[in-house]
Amino acid sequence: MEWTDDAIVLSARPFGDTAALVVMLTREHGRHAGVLHGGQSSRYRGALEPGAQVTARWRARTADQLGTWTVEPVRSATGLYLDDPLRLAAIVAATALMDAMLAEREAHPGLYDATLALFAALDLDIWPAVYVRWEVGLLEEAGFGLDLTQCASTGQPVGNPNDQLAYVSPRTGRAVSASAGEPYRDKLLPLPGFLIGLGFQGGGEEDVAAGLRLTGYFLERHVFAQRHAEVPPARQRLVERYLRANGLPVPGIDGAEPQET
Repeated sequence: MEWTDDAIVLSARPFGDTAALVVMLTREHGRHAGVLHGGQSSRYRGALEPGAQVTARWRARTADQLGTWTVEPVRSATGLYLDDPLRLAAIVAATALMDAMLAEREAHPGLYDATLALFAALDLDIWPAVYVRWEVGLLEEAGFGLDLTQCASTGQPVGNPNDQLAYVSPRTGRAVSASAGEPYRDKLLPLPGFLIGLGFQGGGEEDVAAGLRLTGYFLERHVFAQRHAEVPPARQRLVERYLRANGLPVPGIDGAEPQET
């Protein structure tokens, strides 16, 4: 059997003497693995970087086989940011999370398009807030969507000017309003405003850091812990780079209390 699809490279590693085992997120066929013959050669170096966009053709005798790839490069996301370690770290973190979280051969066209939108947003100053929203979407794709539409305690919807949503329950992932959550604020996770607004207003450095702590908590506790696995190190490297780049303390390193992320 054979098909052709648009794809984003998630990972590539040596397979035998000259081939590479390449995992991609394809738009219509989901996360898919295959062997690329000659994949270790210089010809494919840029095309197999995490985040690279390619046109991929997959072939196999039967559907359950590993199969082989033929790829045509379209765009290298990492190649655009070789001199920008923070943006590069975001690409690597995003691809590592998808590689580790997504079931094989389940289509995620919405996530595919959202990932391309994330890569396009890296040219904008608001990209860190876009990245946090992308992780919220990834959690939903993994089956643990956060409910940020109304207060879990009072039922007040988002946008109530008299009692804004301000926290998230670490147990349920549901939003809690400022008044309802105040007595329990030490046990709740702060909810940055840009995650419940229509735009990215309020997506400053500390709000983004709060957003990364929020999504990181649920990634660790409700996704990877359920699989007896660790959050990919690339994601932690992104968080540390972001905090340091913006003069914020890194939990457990700069004398700050470790966060549950």
